[in-house]
Amino acid sequence: MLITYVDNLPSGDEKGLFYALDLGGTNFRALRVQLGGKEKGVVNVESEEVSIPPHLMTGSAHELFDFIASSLAKFVSSEPIELHPPPGRQRELGFTFSFPVRQTSIASGTLIKWTKGFNIEDVVGEDVVGELTKSLQKVGLDMRVSALVNDTVGTVARARFSNPDVIAGVILGTGTNAAYVERAHAIPKLHGPLPKSGEMVINMEGGK
Repeated sequence: MLITYVDNLPSGDEKGLFYALDLGGTNFRALRVQLGGKEKGVVNVESEEVSIPPHLMTGSAHELFDFIASSLAKFVSSEPIELHPPPGRQRELGFTFSFPVRQTSIASGTLIKWTKGFNIEDVVGEDVVGELTKSLQKVGLDMRVSALVNDTVGTVARARFSNPDVIAGVILGTGTNAAYVERAHAIPKLHGPLPKSGEMVINMEGGK
């Protein structure tokens, strides 16, 4: 029952170009999504799936994240000129990291343990966004991770974009898990001021 720091979900009004990185198993996906608000919805989705070499699943942090960053940079390089961000503006990335993470903010979290065949000791207890950011800088990709989410949280967010009544998401894949929208005042682990929305998405980490 992990706090995600996601206290606002999509309204369906969102417009623009968004990137996502989905790491949750032996493959990862890079996605480029154009949203057109309530009138147009999801305008276009481009994605590329990359297999992770087995030796990188048990190697070192920098080897895994450098490989991911290089693949992401190659994907971003195919972005049409008309979609390039204006000068001085960074591309923003949503990072779906589907392993048990103790979130410390909307864009940071420390790995609790690996699952699904991964076993890279020097990442456990470290901020996975920090690890990815170092590799993005190394390959010269000017991109900022603006949100770190579990795949179940991403499922809730994607569904809420189209349907305001959605309150939960479930993943049945390499692993199983669920996330749901909880009333903020009912969360004992949540300290400090309550979010203005009065809600918080909870990652249940209920499966393996």
